[in-house]
Amino acid sequence: MKIGFAFCGSFCNHPELLKIYEDIAREHEIVPILSENAAKYSTRFGTAEDFVTRVEALAGRKAVRNIVEAEPLGPQGAMEVLVIAPCTGNTLAKLAHGITDGAVTMAAKGHLRNGKPVVLAIATNDGLSASAPNIAVLLNRKNYYFVPFGQDNAEVKPTSLIADFRKIIPTAEAALEGRQIQPILL
Repeated sequence: MKIGFAFCGSFCNHPELLKIYEDIAREHEIVPILSENAAKYSTRFGTAEDFVTRVEALAGRKAVRNIVEAEPLGPQGAMEVLVIAPCTGNTLAKLAHGITDGAVTMAAKGHLRNGKPVVLAIATNDGLSASAPNIAVLLNRKNYYFVPFGQDNAEVKPTSLIADFRKIIPTAEAALEGRQIQPILL
């Protein structure tokens, strides 16, 4: 499979996702895409430079990091499926409302114009509050598929949702067949 893999800025999820990304890169061709925040900010979870270097090394190519680089992906048919992981509440809102202001949202727009699947692996602290309407919109929009998700820490963060990142590839495979993997709620 030729997979566009877009990282957004839910930095606490990057370490786990990088392990999964490494496994995916062994078996699939990856077009790495980084949100501007994911590529720019060093956090307590690691430096931006190390993160970008690792993402690019595992994919064997430079990451798409801005709108200009992302725009040709759709017309070129560069990917079979686009995975956005972690898909933050901010990115959910932009996708739900058609806002194309960065590499990830431009990659999604271009990919969707070809009628191809976009797989969302959400990670948002407001999934059961402010982001809930955007999740609902995208659940009902053609060519969007969700990696199964649930509450990650209901006692401490009662509105937080996170995808089971281990199910990215099964979700992508189902999406290529036009199916939403089930159950979607964990």
